[in-house]
Amino acid sequence: MKITFLGTNGWYDTETGNTICTLIESDKYFIILDAGNGIYKIDRYIKSVNKKLVYLFISHFHLDHIIGLHILNKFKFSNGLRVYGPAGTKEILDNIINAPYTVYFAELPFKVDICELSEGLHRIPFLVECKPLLHSSTCMGYRFELDDKIIMYCPDTGFCENAIELAKNADLLITECSFKSGQRNPKWPHLNPEDAAQIAKDANAKKLVLTHFDANIYKTSNERKLTESQAKKIFINSYAAFDNIEVVI
Repeated sequence: MKITFLGTNGWYDTETGNTICTLIESDKYFIILDAGNGIYKIDRYIKSVNKKLVYLFISHFHLDHIIGLHILNKFKFSNGLRVYGPAGTKEILDNIINAPYTVYFAELPFKVDICELSEGLHRIPFLVECKPLLHSSTCMGYRFELDDKIIMYCPDTGFCENAIELAKNADLLITECSFKSGQRNPKWPHLNPEDAAQIAKDANAKKLVLTHFDANIYKTSNERKLTESQAKKIFINSYAAFDNIEVVI
């Protein structure tokens, strides 16, 4: 299974990266995690003639996680696109992905199905477990079981028990890392490297990849590498993501 980090910034694009988007390629499926501006690279990996089903999971509706939906008409998903998100997804996306802002779903060159997921375990047809995380608005964390592997996607959140539960024994834990070492803000919950590494350690995960680096806080690649070394002090198998890197598990 291959995981490609197409966008690794939070908030806005910089020379260091596009806003958040991650692609999982399993034996049978392509799974896109959030739709920041990094999604524009998807057609490098998902060709117009493709037998695998394509799924998009939206964690929440802050614009850096959905702004890339504006360019969906760039793609030609031959088997359509299945979009999953928390309660309210259909109403919110129908309002935003519409005139006068962009091309409406019904006018895209492929079919789009939108489904809303409640907290719990779902088979769609692979297994995915959803739990709300600790953020300023509703934000869903996702645990996927694919090809006998477990991947947990932990987007915008502060340190919370649900993140640990979803990450239990994960082969790969993908977490946001908006803050630098020691930074916290209870009014704007996000993770710093120590918190992300502690989640991985408490959950007995095998590997941690840090992404969603706040563009206003992390201005250089070297700052990300320093954060990686700080996370390693708590959880040795920690790595900072950069746009276009691939991880195989």
